[in-house]
Amino acid sequence: MTASSEPVRGMPGRSRATRGGIGAKTSAAATFALVFGVAGLLSVLTAVLAPVGLVLGIIGVVLGIVALRTARRPGVTGRGVGIGGLVLSALAVLIGLALAAGFTTVVNNEAAVDRLQQQVDDLRDRLDE
Repeated sequence: MTASSEPVRGMPGRSRATRGGIGAKTSAAATFALVFGVAGLLSVLTAVLAPVGLVLGIIGVVLGIVALRTARRPGVTGRGVGIGGLVLSALAVLIGLALAAGFTTVVNNEAAVDRLQQQVDDLRDRLDE
């Protein structure tokens, strides 16, 4: 067994810590982009927390872009994590906007609101019986 500070066989002068980017740091922005993307997507999919998910998704998109820029620096990894966070955040934003548009359309349609009110009234009448 070789310690991490000992040279790796077949690679003179290179230690295990620098081989293959093992010693490189993952971008914090990439990690947070992924966390915000997952949280935003789960929030949007509940439909009740869609506004919260939309905000989390926007924050995740910004962090994903920052992560992709910082991943270009030498010694910083996390490009894949940043891309994953960016994709999930973008999905959260798109689904959140679609839900908001659908909700706005239903609320602004008087016939749909009247039908919904009639269904609620019918359910109340059934509960009273």
